[in-house]
Amino acid sequence: MPELKQQVKEMIIQRLKLEGMTPADIDDAAPLFGEGLGLDSIDALELVLAIEQTFGVKIEDEASGMKAFRNVEALTAFIAEKTPA
Repeated sequence: MPELKQQVKEMIIQRLKLEGMTPADIDDAAPLFGEGLGLDSIDALELVLAIEQTFGVKIEDEASGMKAFRNVEALTAFIAEKTPA
C-alpha cells in the first residue's frame, strides 16, 4: 500500500499542478479539502477524472466521493478496494 499512496500523491501533485510540492509534503491523514491541502470543487472534478484515467476506478456518487476524498489514506483504500485484481 505505501507504493499506491506514493502514486496517489504524485497524481494529485501532477494533475492539480501543485508546483513546488513533493509527495512527502502531503500528510496521509490531512484533509484534502478545506484546511488540509485546501482543494476546492474544481480540484475534486479533476481528481475524479484522474482516478478514472490512472486507476480505472469510478467514483459512482457524491457519498462515495466524499468518503474517498477525506484524505490520502481514505483515497488509497478506496482505490485499492475498487481496483480490479
